[in-house]
Amino acid sequence: MFGTVLIANRGEIACRIARTCRALGVRTVAVYSEADADAAHVHACDEAWPVGPAPARESYLNTERILEVARRSGAEAIHPGYGFLSENAEFAEACAGAGIRFIGPPASAIRAMGSKSAAKTIMAEAGVPLVPGYHGDDQSPEHLESVAAEIGYPVLIKASAGGGGKGMRRVDDPAEFREALDGARREARGSFGDDTVLLEKYLLQPRHVEVQVFADGHGNAVHLFERDCSVQRRHQKVIEEAPAPGLSDAHRQSMGEKAVAAARAIGYEGAGTVEFIMDAEGAFFFMEMNTRLQVEHPVTEMITGEDLVAWQLRVAHGEPLPRSQEAISHTGHAFEARIYAEDPDRDFLPAIGTIARLRTPAEDAHVRIDTGIREGDTISVHYDPMIAKLVVWDNDRPAALRRLCRALDDWTVAGTVTNTEFLGRVAAHPAFAAGGVDTGFIETYRDDLFPVPEAPSDRLLAVAALFELLGVDQAAAERARQSGDPWSPWHSTDGWQPNSDNHHVLHFLDGERDLTVVAHYRRDCFLLDLPGGTMQANGTLHADGSLRVVLDGVHLDARALQTGERLRVGVSGEERELVVHDPLSAGMAEELREGSLTAPMPGTVLSVLVSEGDHVEEGAALMVLEAMKMEHTIRAFTAGRVEHVNFRQGDQVSEGAELLAIGAEE
Repeated sequence: MFGTVLIANRGEIACRIARTCRALGVRTVAVYSEADADAAHVHACDEAWPVGPAPARESYLNTERILEVARRSGAEAIHPGYGFLSENAEFAEACAGAGIRFIGPPASAIRAMGSKSAAKTIMAEAGVPLVPGYHGDDQSPEHLESVAAEIGYPVLIKASAGGGGKGMRRVDDPAEFREALDGARREARGSFGDDTVLLEKYLLQPRHVEVQVFADGHGNAVHLFERDCSVQRRHQKVIEEAPAPGLSDAHRQSMGEKAVAAARAIGYEGAGTVEFIMDAEGAFFFMEMNTRLQVEHPVTEMITGEDLVAWQLRVAHGEPLPRSQEAISHTGHAFEARIYAEDPDRDFLPAIGTIARLRTPAEDAHVRIDTGIREGDTISVHYDPMIAKLVVWDNDRPAALRRLCRALDDWTVAGTVTNTEFLGRVAAHPAFAAGGVDTGFIETYRDDLFPVPEAPSDRLLAVAALFELLGVDQAAAERARQSGDPWSPWHSTDGWQPNSDNHHVLHFLDGERDLTVVAHYRRDCFLLDLPGGTMQANGTLHADGSLRVVLDGVHLDARALQTGERLRVGVSGEERELVVHDPLSAGMAEELREGSLTAPMPGTVLSVLVSEGDHVEEGAALMVLEAMKMEHTIRAFTAGRVEHVNFRQGDQVSEGAELLAIGAEE
């Protein structure tokens, strides 16, 4: 086994690789950018070296600097994780040239699968079924448009050189093809330096099912069963599970055999994933092969009991696969939910912010948390906004799903918006519970998954009020203990006020709703006047923000995390972020009117599509922004004339900055 491994990555995957290395007695070396000087992965490794400024291209993608660190630190091998340099054939060759083992497949295999067009040719020759489409050399818009018409709409435009949803557009209407093609090429060029695209027939109600494969340098190749990754937003996975629900043993065996054939066809070594798309009748077709460890590999580990990173290290060291195909089995069911700093109600736009408070479910044999984020860390614009991967396992799918719902309910983050509530709605949806998943799941059940916000319940408001009141009591008690006159009425914790009765008025904002709770102090409880009536309430506030409350005699566990004026409250499966509002405060920011042409997130202007004086129609594309690996098109909210454009291509913009203005036609 290697003595020292350099981990050329960051975040949760770097921490996860370090964990296995430590278990195997392998010394680890981390690399970090200036933005990550105190990141979790820096502390997870035996030593850590700086590799450059915050932008990934100047640090985590800096091949020369990473190889220099490997030489100086004595690393015998480099594990690239996923993303960054993991599927970079030139980097794999550079490692070999420096006498350092690249923990991944040969550069030839990366190149073979790096081009989706070339990959499809190889797969066809290997007998792996393909989706009808076009992956030829003629990339003229006219030719592609004519091919799309022959294939039949809807069609999918995909970047030939990439993955992860980058450079991908679904087109339903021929009139939209050119704009979608331009957007896909622009995104592909920015992400992969190659704007070559391919076309595929878009299958209706498809499922995304992938197979984990492994091969060694001794001619052995196996699969470790499949994962269903159908629930997606922006072509990126939201919840993954293994095994795939509703898949027959015959389907499972056939997909596994085809996946192994795909790996053998390119002389593969190490961990890889063959991704298939399956139609409603159960026919499956090759989509692509990811020549690296996948984000969702933990669900495979949970059902097989195998450590895939340990397998990677052993294979890279020249050892044969730890198990034959016959010796690999699976037990139970596992789910993985990706917890992101993003706003589902704003088309999943990534968010930034400092994690002021972080409370997660306890880890055990059923619950696993892979993360590179700690309380106090900052989600920045420079990297993917993933906070953690929540993985659960149980003996069958219904039991595992119950654990997932409970674990999501126990997860609380303050300091940035997250997708945890949305994930909870997906996991609790009857169609998901029934295994009715396909890549259109979110759109199909949009009304259920994005409900019109109702006013918070009296129970949740009571918890919010108790949190504030008990906090005041604790502060008053502490002042009394430190005071020279602990019996002073000014230190009273019973709501005493001069020239007034013993009550307190609390104001909360829920969006635009102004909610008032009047708390009357009683000898052993609070009597709360709530929007729906009166409630007796009492409880205990713990230092971590958790509460044990008694509401009209009902004992409940609850939680509350406060950051400045913002208070995130959860009880009985309901969670809401409220603003503790002082009506006399002049510091409340006025909301920008809906439809204003402001930056929805901090980022970079990729392109400006209009000029001052141009007439635009409602819905017209005006400007394209990129941030945190996502592209967002700014569109006209009304017809009119462009009065001014405030930014140019390449400019950095902050969230809320006015990008351009549209005035009425004269």
